Amino acid sequence: MLVVIQNAWALLLGILLLMVGNGLQGTLLGVRGEIEGFSTLEMSVVMSAYFVGFLGGSRLAPEMIRRVGHVRVFAALGSFISAVLILYPTLTDPVSWTIGRVIIGFCFSGVYVTAESWLNNAATNETRGQTLSAYMIVQMAGIVTAQGLLLVADPSGYTLFVIISVLVSVSFAPILLSISPTPAFDTTKPLSLRALYGISPLGCVGMFMLGGVFSAQFGMAAVYGSEAGLSLGQISMFVSAFYIGALLVQYPLGWLSDRMDRRMLILIVAVVCGFGAALGAVMGAVFPVLLLAAFTVGGMSNPLYSLLLAYTNDYLEVEDMAAASGGMIFINGVGAISGPLITGWAMGYFGPMGYFLYIGLLMFSLAAYAAYRATVRPSIQIEDTTSYAPVLPTASLVTVEAAQEVAAYEEEEPENPS
Repeated sequence: MLVVIQNAWALLLGILLLMVGNGLQGTLLGVRGEIEGFSTLEMSVVMSAYFVGFLGGSRLAPEMIRRVGHVRVFAALGSFISAVLILYPTLTDPVSWTIGRVIIGFCFSGVYVTAESWLNNAATNETRGQTLSAYMIVQMAGIVTAQGLLLVADPSGYTLFVIISVLVSVSFAPILLSISPTPAFDTTKPLSLRALYGISPLGCVGMFMLGGVFSAQFGMAAVYGSEAGLSLGQISMFVSAFYIGALLVQYPLGWLSDRMDRRMLILIVAVVCGFGAALGAVMGAVFPVLLLAAFTVGGMSNPLYSLLLAYTNDYLEVEDMAAASGGMIFINGVGAISGPLITGWAMGYFGPMGYFLYIGLLMFSLAAYAAYRATVRPSIQIEDTTSYAPVLPTASLVTVEAAQEVAAYEEEEPENPS
């Protein structure tokens, strides 16, 4: 790991600043929307728009890079991000924010594709797994750090939006100045969704449901906090709890994933996550319990992304693993688009507890489907499964394909410690 950090510290620093900026803008908009008097429905549309743009960027960014190159795409999309961030406090109406969120989502998706392709190019087969781990830790650290910055200025003013814009702009410097050769860029043609579902129904259904859960965390947590009457400091702690849980639980679950029936582990993780959501719905008014609920939901749901990828890999040939990445990301993205919309409806109908009710419903449904699949398909022997590689739902196609490459490499070279 130290070798990876030494060789790619500038890239990782730039990505850290990007994640701070992106993590702060989502939380800040949730708080500012309450100040501006936006309804829960309006905020759910605004938050959903990010995932519309992100999904579009994941499809179009690779072609843009092939046409004009990494540096131009990176610079152009970064400029749009900074511009939209400055415009948010100027154009304070739901329509403008929705358009801005589509643009921001598209641009961040493209920026991630570009930065992650450079990071992946800097890794070797032997270090790619450690590089993915370092990247995941940097992502989580960036999002958690962002929540602390929420407290440095009044969210009703301009200062926080300027800070985000500056962070995103500054993040380009270490990334661009550390790059020597521009990496060749290509992505594998994805498997059709029909073929992917036929290979792993549980993987596909789980990815769709998990998209809704993740987008509720990333897009609607601050909206929930505002609706529940939390203070600014409490909202910061609440949002952070999701990602601290994810960071601390990711590796223990990964260790278990390589040593037990993954389908059973998916079922257990989904049930624990569902009970965490139920705890938040019933006792969310008690703030320490609310933090425990967020920690549990984040700690279970975020590693579930990597677990579902690993489970799906178990039923794929090595040469098809990378091809499955695009389909899995697309399914997750569609679920993510619907997440804030349904969460907003649930909160409008049930009050703030609707936030956790929606997450709990998805996770208990996933557990039930995993139990059903156990009755129609035998488990794979543990010694025949592929390796677990840590990936977060915020990652682009490049990183997910890299995780598949790690699994394929370790399938072919099981004696290699990486």
